Amino acid sequence: MKTLMTRLLGSGYLAGYAVLVAVTVTLALLCCWGGGERAFAQPPAPGKAGGAAKAPKAAGMRIRREQIISAVVTAATEGPQFDAPFYPLQARSKAKWAAEDTQIDEKLAALRKKFGKRPNIVYILADDVGWGEMGWQGGGKHRGTPTPTLDKMAAEGMRFFHAYAEPSCTPTRIAIMTGRTPVRTGLVNVLWPGQTNGLSSEEVTTAEVLSKAGYHTAMWGKWHLGEAAKYAPENQGFDYAYYGLFNGAPDAWPDSAALYKSPTNFRAPFHDFPGLEKYREMTGIDLSKPAFVGEKGKGRKPVEGPAGRLTNQRQAAFEKESIKQILAYVKDKAKSDKPFFIYWATYTQQICGAQDHQNDPHVDRVNAQASMMAQHNKHLAQLLETLKAEKIDENTLVVWYSDNGPMYAFWPTSGYSWLRGEKGDVLEGGVRVPALAYWPGMIQPNQDPTDFIHVTDLFTTAARIAGALDGIPTDRVTDGVDQTALLLLGEGHGRRNYMIHYSGGDVGAVRFEDFKIILKGKGHGGLPAMDFYNVLRDPGEKYGAFYAGLYAVTPVQNILRDHLNLIKKFPHRKSEMPKGAELTPHD
Repeated sequence: MKTLMTRLLGSGYLAGYAVLVAVTVTLALLCCWGGGERAFAQPPAPGKAGGAAKAPKAAGMRIRREQIISAVVTAATEGPQFDAPFYPLQARSKAKWAAEDTQIDEKLAALRKKFGKRPNIVYILADDVGWGEMGWQGGGKHRGTPTPTLDKMAAEGMRFFHAYAEPSCTPTRIAIMTGRTPVRTGLVNVLWPGQTNGLSSEEVTTAEVLSKAGYHTAMWGKWHLGEAAKYAPENQGFDYAYYGLFNGAPDAWPDSAALYKSPTNFRAPFHDFPGLEKYREMTGIDLSKPAFVGEKGKGRKPVEGPAGRLTNQRQAAFEKESIKQILAYVKDKAKSDKPFFIYWATYTQQICGAQDHQNDPHVDRVNAQASMMAQHNKHLAQLLETLKAEKIDENTLVVWYSDNGPMYAFWPTSGYSWLRGEKGDVLEGGVRVPALAYWPGMIQPNQDPTDFIHVTDLFTTAARIAGALDGIPTDRVTDGVDQTALLLLGEGHGRRNYMIHYSGGDVGAVRFEDFKIILKGKGHGGLPAMDFYNVLRDPGEKYGAFYAGLYAVTPVQNILRDHLNLIKKFPHRKSEMPKGAELTPHD
C-alpha cells in the first residue's frame, strides 16, 4: 500500500500518508469527494444489487455521520459488499436505480412466466483477442480474420466499445468466476504447467452461485485455474466439465522438439524444449494429461484421443468436440424445468490454428489465430441456430468476451489491437477488449453504449438475472457490479464509473469516468508520477500528460484511499506462491 501511495503522491507526501493509513475504513468513507463531504449510501438490501440508501437532497448536503457509520457496519450483512468507491455513485443514483430495478423485475418476471423458468446464461470467454479484431470494430475480413457470426450477434444485440478485462489469462478467469479482482483471491500470476497453486476452494464461483439457485452448470475449454483435482471445475460448482489445464503454449512444445530432430530451415517457437519425456525427467512435470472430463461428485478422467494429447492439432480437435457436446447439452437441457449455465472458455487463440479453416475466404493463412477464429465463428453459428431451433433463444443470454489484449510474442500469428499495449499491460491495448451481449427479445438490437463494464460484472449480473444475489458472500468484497440495467434498458443505464487496473499485486492504473491515470513508479519532489489520458477522446493513449490532468489527482487519490482502506477490513487471501517465486509480477 505504501508503495502505491508513494507512486501517486510523491515522496513529499509520505508524512501525510503515514497519518492516512492510520484512519479506519469508516473515517475514510467520510472523506471529501471533489471538495464537498462525500455522499455515502448504505449497501443494497438483499436481492437488490442496484438498490441504494438515502442520497443527499442537493449537491453538497451532508449525510449524518451516524448514518455513514451504520452503513459501514451493516455492509457485510445487507447484501453484497462492494468496493468503497462504488457507493458514492449508488447514493447519487438512488431514485434512478430504484425505477430501473422495477422495470427489470417486470421484464424478468414476464419472461419467467412465458418460459416457466429463469433465463439460461451462456458466457463465452475468448483468448487473446484484441480490441479492433472484430469486423464491427474495423477488423474482421479486412485484417484477415473474418468474424461473420460475431458481427451478426453485435448487430442484433449490444456491442461494447468500453469493455475491460484483466491484463492476462488466469487473472481474467478468476475475475469472471468470482466477481473479484484477482489480488483479493491470493492468485495473481498466470499459471504455468506443473505449478501447484490454484483458485482457492474458499472462493465462491459463478457456477456455485447459480447451482445453488437451481441451475444446471457446465463448462468447456481452457480452465487454467489450477491443475490439482481440488481446483478443478467439477469441484468449483460445475456439474460437468470438459476442460484443458494449461495455457495455450504447451500444445506447441512437443512439435517444436520434433522439428529439431532432423535438419530444417524452419524455426519452431519453443526451440529448446527437449521433448515430453526428457522434460519430465529433468523437471518432474508430467504433461501427458493436459485435459480432463469431470463430473461433480464423481471425479475426473483424462480426455482421450487428439483432444487429450499435446500437439499443434489439439486445440482445434478440442473445439470440435466441445461444440458437439455443447449442442447436445443445450438440446437436452432445453427440455428441463431448470435453466442452465454454460461457461465456454474457447481456445480461440494464436498458438496452433485450425487446419480445416486455413483456406477459408478472407483468412490470413500465415496467422494461426485467423483460422481458429473462422472455426469459432462456425461453432458460434451452430450454437445460435440450436438455441433458436429449441425455441429458447429469447430465454438465453449469451455474452462473448475476450480475456485480455493480443499477444504479439509469436507475430505474425497473433491477435491484434488498434490500441497501444498488449497482453500483460494495463494500457488500453492490454485490458480493453471486444465484448458483446446477445439476447433476442430482451436486448434491443444494434446498440453500442458508451457505458463501460468490467469482466467482474458478469458474476454479479448472472446472480441478479438468476435471482441469486443472496448467494454472493458478504464476508468479502465483490468488485463486479450488476449491469442488468445496461443490458435490458440500454445506454446510460450502466452502474460503473470507475475501474482499478491491477498489474499482478500492484495497482497500475485507475479510470474514473473518461479520465485514466497510469501510475509510473516513484514520484519526484512531491509530485505524482503519472500519465493522464482522456480515453474517450484518446483511446489509443497517445497524448498523455501530467499537468493537463491535475484536476483528476484528488478524485483518483480518493478512489485509491477508500479502496485501500477497505482492504484493511477485508484483507486479501494469502497467496500459496512465495513472493518473488511467481516470476511474472506483471501478470
